[in-house]
Amino acid sequence: MENSRTFKDRLFLVIKGLGMGAANKVPGVSGGVVAFVAGFYEEFIFSLQRINKTAFKLLFNGRFKSFYGYVNGRFLVLLFSGMIISFFSVSKILDYFLKNHELYVWGLFFGMIIGSIYYINKDFNDWNYKSFTALAIGITLGVSISFLDPAMENDNLLFVFFCGIISVSGMTLPGFSGSFILILLGNYVLLLVDSVNALYDTFSEIVTGDFSFLQNEVRIRLLKVLTLFTLGSFTGLVTFSHVLSYVLKHYKSITTASIIGFIIGSLGVVWPWKKTIFKMQDDGSFLLDSRNEKIISNYERFLPELNSETYLAFGYVIIGILIVLALEWYGQRTKRAHV
Repeated sequence: MENSRTFKDRLFLVIKGLGMGAANKVPGVSGGVVAFVAGFYEEFIFSLQRINKTAFKLLFNGRFKSFYGYVNGRFLVLLFSGMIISFFSVSKILDYFLKNHELYVWGLFFGMIIGSIYYINKDFNDWNYKSFTALAIGITLGVSISFLDPAMENDNLLFVFFCGIISVSGMTLPGFSGSFILILLGNYVLLLVDSVNALYDTFSEIVTGDFSFLQNEVRIRLLKVLTLFTLGSFTGLVTFSHVLSYVLKHYKSITTASIIGFIIGSLGVVWPWKKTIFKMQDDGSFLLDSRNEKIISNYERFLPELNSETYLAFGYVIIGILIVLALEWYGQRTKRAHV
């Protein structure tokens, strides 16, 4: 598996990591969908599942090369490199477009999710009462989650650790948006914006020889928050991968049907035509987060009027579908090349 990767394969794996990282940061979109559609979902889960007692034994005994090979290290390093790069580059570009061209971005993601439903469903033929029940449960949970109201921000370190465990589920469970869950838990801005920016600013200052951040209580608090969130994410990633590896092995049809349901349910979150509803205080003023920005309560969804803006948004929906079909075509071509 390791030695068979060409430079082109490795480059594309980093690009897939970029895609997963960007998707994980967008509320309503799941990085797991990128892995599923791009054809490396099962290898991703398998590789994470290898981070176990045997792996740690190899690591602590100083057998680093054996550890690296055992956990499919090159695959994970390339993929996570792409995700990290994405966090400090692609996701910032995404933030810009969400702020300035929100309708078209949501249209693009809506199309990608429709394409994902087609991709996952096209080769799934094991429909029976169990899989239909799993599908219905998946849709119900997905829709229910999309209509919940967010909580208030909470920087308690134990709660932050819990947020890390829950939010990372979007990487391992297609259709389950970790970033949207963070909005519901009230910590999206704190964990995916403020703490990440604090880390970026800290690195920038260290490079210039400036260590004044050590006296900055707010910065230190945010770095502690990010550390606990990262530890929680790693814990959740490894834990979920072991559970999903078992479930995929023993209940693949039911799991796939549930994933299709989750993704269908998530369409409500990424529906392009929606109006943001903000949280209000008793005096009629808006509730603000740590950046003095209005806190989102939920969205009011509506059917669009037929005008040039709507037609352009439909165009982005089609582009989103085509992107997924192109990924599918590339995945099939890569598989044939390795046969």
